[in-house]
Amino acid sequence: MQRILSTDLAAHPYEKVLVEGWVHRVRRLKSVAFLILRDAAGLAQVVLTDPARAEALTEESVVAVTATVTPNPQAPGGVELTGPEIRVHAAVDVPLPFELHRPALTAGLPAQLDHAALALRHPARRTALRIAAAATAGFRSALEAQRFVEIQTPKIVESATESGANVFRLDYFGRPAYLAQSPQFYKQMMVGVFERVYEVGPVFRAENSDTARHLTQYTSLDAEMGFITDHRDVMAALTRTLAGMVGEIVARTGHETPEVPAEIPAVHFAEALTIAGAPADEPDLAPAHERALGEWARREHGSEFVFVTGYPMRKRPFYTHPDPADPTWSNGFDLLFRGLEIVTGGQRLHRYADYEAALAKTGEPLAAYRGYLDAFRYGMPPHGGWAIGLERLVARLTGAANVREVTAFPRDPHRVTP
Repeated sequence: MQRILSTDLAAHPYEKVLVEGWVHRVRRLKSVAFLILRDAAGLAQVVLTDPARAEALTEESVVAVTATVTPNPQAPGGVELTGPEIRVHAAVDVPLPFELHRPALTAGLPAQLDHAALALRHPARRTALRIAAAATAGFRSALEAQRFVEIQTPKIVESATESGANVFRLDYFGRPAYLAQSPQFYKQMMVGVFERVYEVGPVFRAENSDTARHLTQYTSLDAEMGFITDHRDVMAALTRTLAGMVGEIVARTGHETPEVPAEIPAVHFAEALTIAGAPADEPDLAPAHERALGEWARREHGSEFVFVTGYPMRKRPFYTHPDPADPTWSNGFDLLFRGLEIVTGGQRLHRYADYEAALAKTGEPLAAYRGYLDAFRYGMPPHGGWAIGLERLVARLTGAANVREVTAFPRDPHRVTP
């Protein structure tokens, strides 16, 4: 007999079927017991007319149930399983650290993270991971529709991508190497190959920031595109991509998501400081400023998204293209979603001489960037791109207070297990 999932039961009324999964809960009444079985798709209710049969069934034990599908409007999905034959694949004979059958996990986040193998089975935690999967699939399909080609780049690199700080150093056969802070250099080089490229992969930041929004390893959704006029072309492509991601999330999960405007409102950094009530000489936006801008975007534009453009060049990496009208400012941007930065992007330098000047200004030797700079020595088009922090996006979509709630196995300054 072929196994079917819980969500397919209603299509098999009065048929004998096989379902397999975990014992989500056992509800024992005086003359009957109900076994709630959980599989990858959802829940199914199994009726045990002899309550004594439920005594040996412990929560999270893995079982196979052969039974008849019987319509019942009160049961999950409008059907229940009657006359069951139950076979135990794997019995759980230890106390669970917390219960999974309640609508929300009552255990604190540290306990959930310590027991991730169990906590991630909870429907709420699973939903967040499904949303992440749908967002990633939407990212890929939206970019493929825009002629982007997926690439894979090294995560062990010879030098830091953006600065000498906040990198994890490792011993690479007796010489130093680093975990990549981003695929930035490689995706720029690949613009010279495919013109438009993207990558989904881990990045590593050795920031000792124990906050609800920081991880030392997170998933970055990167894209880079050539033959642009300036950063506004990049912002337009990002907007189309976000719309595709949101559409895929709705299609796959049914999760309610905010609409992505056809044109996301944008505000220059200098004006953003005024809106947020920050000093005019502030070099960057603090979390409180981002929240204020999120409230402004909702109030003035009815948008959950807002671009902040023209960040000061002194706060952007050396490869950032300055604003031709005023080189104090950059052709860079951040995208805020519900008052939190989830995307950083902009136009990059594309001429070799400009890189020579930019690196000389930082005091960095050209030799350390030889392989990267070859791309520009051999000719590169005007280009730019972005990087989306997947965990931050999903946390904002689900209302999670901490990115660790939507990360399967988070890494932070205090956690490298499980």
